[in-house]
Amino acid sequence: MTGLKLSRLGLAASMALLLAIQAFGQNAANRLIVVSLEDRKLALVEDGQVKKVYTVAVGKPSTPSPVGTFTIERRVANPTYRHDGKTILPGPGNPVGTRWMGLSKHGYGIHGTNEPKSIGKAASHGCIRMSRADLEEFYGLVAVGDTVELVGQRNDETAQLFGDGQNPAAPAAAQPVQTVTSVPAQVQIPSEDRTSPAVSAVAVLLALR
Repeated sequence: MTGLKLSRLGLAASMALLLAIQAFGQNAANRLIVVSLEDRKLALVEDGQVKKVYTVAVGKPSTPSPVGTFTIERRVANPTYRHDGKTILPGPGNPVGTRWMGLSKHGYGIHGTNEPKSIGKAASHGCIRMSRADLEEFYGLVAVGDTVELVGQRNDETAQLFGDGQNPAAPAAAQPVQTVTSVPAQVQIPSEDRTSPAVSAVAVLLALR
């Protein structure tokens, strides 16, 4: 009898674990991140519902953000910045802030900044910048594999998410670049960490943010 009870408990635990895994997979599959470069806004959408909207900084005209559909490939907590022989450890002066989410578009990501006044502007070298509080909240809500859609010009989708754009953040005429020939950023992650949901204190190489 005791053996039967243990078997039933084991089966119940296995079923609970399976359901949890399936639920996690469904949540990840139904999560979409939409960034309107024209509106300087990022929306986190889950199961077709807007969960959160953030104001962000996007690429400036000389180094525009890429346009298209990508995925989050890596998540890095407290990255170390290295560029041209300069190393900046995690802290207030780190150009990429406290979190890095690298995209499948090589060299681009969503990250923080040591220039908080740039948020809401076209000011980056192509990456999407967030304020520290928003970044750390957002980092905890997304996962590797989530879809990220970067939209260059306002359309019906962004109008539904962010409004009709009667007061655009800035003209988008200089922004709608479909391809980017120069890569402003590079992230180096040890191969064993590339699929990890979070990696601490790894090297982020960036060409001036």
